[in-house]
Amino acid sequence: MDTSLASPSSTIADRLDAVRKSMHAAALAAGRDPASVSLVAVSKFHPQKSVQEALAAHQCVFGENRVQEAAAKFPPLRATHPNMRLHLIGGLQTNKAREAVRIADMIESLDRPALVDAIAKAADAEGRLPDLLVEVNTGDEPQKFGVPREEADGFIRLCQQRFGASLRGLMCIPPAGENPVPHFQLLRSMAHTHGLPVLSMGMSADFEQAIAQGATLVRVGSAIFGPRPVLA
Repeated sequence: MDTSLASPSSTIADRLDAVRKSMHAAALAAGRDPASVSLVAVSKFHPQKSVQEALAAHQCVFGENRVQEAAAKFPPLRATHPNMRLHLIGGLQTNKAREAVRIADMIESLDRPALVDAIAKAADAEGRLPDLLVEVNTGDEPQKFGVPREEADGFIRLCQQRFGASLRGLMCIPPAGENPVPHFQLLRSMAHTHGLPVLSMGMSADFEQAIAQGATLVRVGSAIFGPRPVLA
């Protein structure tokens, strides 16, 4: 994906249109139905105004890293945009589990038994359980969130036993600077083994490759919203 699409001279609507066209072409090139791939617009660190611009361009699914930021930004928009869906895609602390369960439609970063327990307890307290994805650390990078590869199969089974059909699939973030395709292939194989339909993989630089390998969700931020704002 050409990140120049995120230049200041283009609008969020323009960039969304370009990303959607690239997704459509990538799906057709892979012999897939373009409707089988959904776009998660990653709005982390960008203001509510940017989300409103994307909503006006008919984008309904958004991704946020931080529970506190998402809780401030999205609930006020739901009244006027009931079809909006919020995905939490960043590493999740157990003490944030209840707020995450309260506000999210999907949590993509399930990666350890303590978080399983916290989400299950929060779901009981809130009377709702979002859709869930297991995040797999396909590169076994110590600085990253995600369950290590050798522990993934057992952890996925644990989550299926605990959450049933609410455990929808898997997510990964391949190592920077590496060919992402083997990581996408590994995630696809794991999902197939466990009968999971959702594959969240691919970001601004590699979502076309992810679509070719079976992604059903792609998480695109900078190619839509532009560079991350400088925080004070």
